[in-house]
Amino acid sequence: MDERRVFVRRSRTDVVGGPRPMADESVVQESIRHSPSGAEIARRVVVFLFGIVQLLIGLRIVLSLLGAVRANDLVRGIYEVSAVFVAPFEGILRTESVGSGASVLDVTAIVALVGWTVLELIIVAAIAIARREP
Repeated sequence: MDERRVFVRRSRTDVVGGPRPMADESVVQESIRHSPSGAEIARRVVVFLFGIVQLLIGLRIVLSLLGAVRANDLVRGIYEVSAVFVAPFEGILRTESVGSGASVLDVTAIVALVGWTVLELIIVAAIAIARREP
């Protein structure tokens, strides 16, 4: 939360000479709290969750390009978790991967990355409609 303090100095005004300090001068302190709206929190959660999905798919693409060994537990874990997000996009194109030696370009993962990004943009735009802030 963003908190701002506002100080207001009040003094009496002389009819002839303008403001002059008086013995009864006072300072008023007000605290103003700014917190994000529900729509903004929802937008942040959506962006965070889709960011994790995009990171996993991006790691899958990089690992396949580098020819990472799937016998490694970390690499296998990334492939297994990202497979859940890549699976809906399998079979869209005739070519699922392009390989050269140990390096493989996972075209399906690239399509999945684009697809999840488009879905994220649509959801964020829908949330923006519900926002109350200007």
